[in-house]
Amino acid sequence: MRRKILGAAVAALMATGPALADLTIVDTSYRTGPYAANGIPFSDGYQDYFTLLNERDGGIGGEMINLIECETGYNTEKGVECYEATKGEGALVYQPLSTGITYQLIPKATADGIPLHTMGYGRTSAKAGEVFKWVFNYPANYWDGASLAVKHILDQNGGDISGKTVALVYHNSAYGKEPIRTLESLAEKHGYNLTLLPVDHPGQEQKSQWLQIRRESPDYVLMWGWGVMNQVAIQEAVNIRYPMENFIGIWWSGSENDVKAAGERANGYKALTFHNLGSDYPVYDDIQTHVVDAGKAAGAGDQIGTVLYNRGMYAAMLAAEAIKTAQEMHGTAAINAAQMRDGMENLEMTEAKMAALGLPNFGPEFTVSCENHGGNGFGAVSQWNAEAGEFELITDYYQSDQEILAPLVEEDSQAFAAENGITPGC
Repeated sequence: MRRKILGAAVAALMATGPALADLTIVDTSYRTGPYAANGIPFSDGYQDYFTLLNERDGGIGGEMINLIECETGYNTEKGVECYEATKGEGALVYQPLSTGITYQLIPKATADGIPLHTMGYGRTSAKAGEVFKWVFNYPANYWDGASLAVKHILDQNGGDISGKTVALVYHNSAYGKEPIRTLESLAEKHGYNLTLLPVDHPGQEQKSQWLQIRRESPDYVLMWGWGVMNQVAIQEAVNIRYPMENFIGIWWSGSENDVKAAGERANGYKALTFHNLGSDYPVYDDIQTHVVDAGKAAGAGDQIGTVLYNRGMYAAMLAAEAIKTAQEMHGTAAINAAQMRDGMENLEMTEAKMAALGLPNFGPEFTVSCENHGGNGFGAVSQWNAEAGEFELITDYYQSDQEILAPLVEEDSQAFAAENGITPGC
């Protein structure tokens, strides 16, 4: 069961008043625009997992999933339009896949009583569930990512990076600016120097930034990019012969799309991740049989096992497990958005559960609670192997520096509560 809502069709669809499905999932996708190359595999993975549950299992708890796709083009205004056009159809949760859209939807979704899952992006302090009651960003957030990158650099230098220089090349938007505060706090703790290099949307022009990097030779470069920005940055790094093993991207800067254009010279580039890689999991055999071979795939069926397909599939799996949790809690299969929020807030992901789903060792274990909507802050480092044509995990999952991050989350969330007249509490 899948429908697409595009442009003017939104108004027509809403006017006809379609029957509401019990389990409605909206995919605010972007298959067009400068970020389409990354948006497409995520949406394919997101939708294909729900389609698998419909085709193989008859839905979740006996209730079929109704998929609605609404094209945003990674445009904040269009993303809000998609939300407004679809929220009345009984949507259980929104996964905006855009920090800009997320910031706009936080007050709207909170007022409407519809949960947001901003998995690994969005407003980091939404981890504080006693303030952001309808927003979840598990299993990790941008501040976790910044800390994980610095921890990896520390590991590469025997625990001492005092006096070294770390440059941040970042998308000049709410997304790209998210890690700055954390990196500044970590610089105070570890004694490194931080250089900030913003890149304007969509990121095709970076000559000046990489000329500065060539001139100043920072010891490490971190990247908070997306779409074409990543490809251009990696190519520019190659052009100035920057050592790729010292170039580390956030998890949104670590897909096959980002490195392949640079060819073998991108070998050694690193990127963070909060889930495992590849397609060697039993669930993908089921997706191939019940979805792709059956002609029900969201896309061409050629993205399975890619980094962003895996991420979209992972997001859908977490939503499905939250639905199951909510169904068990409330004793009904036909849950609503408020009950979905309860399921998300009581979600527990264990290795045993992931293995039973056909995804052994796919992601870190974590538990969600009222106080903690963000998980435990575990991630890993992957590295591009050009010869094999794939990213490979080079570390185990390890935890971000909660000693630094917890006070930052508390400070920012409490400030948001004060500004918006919110009384924190569980």
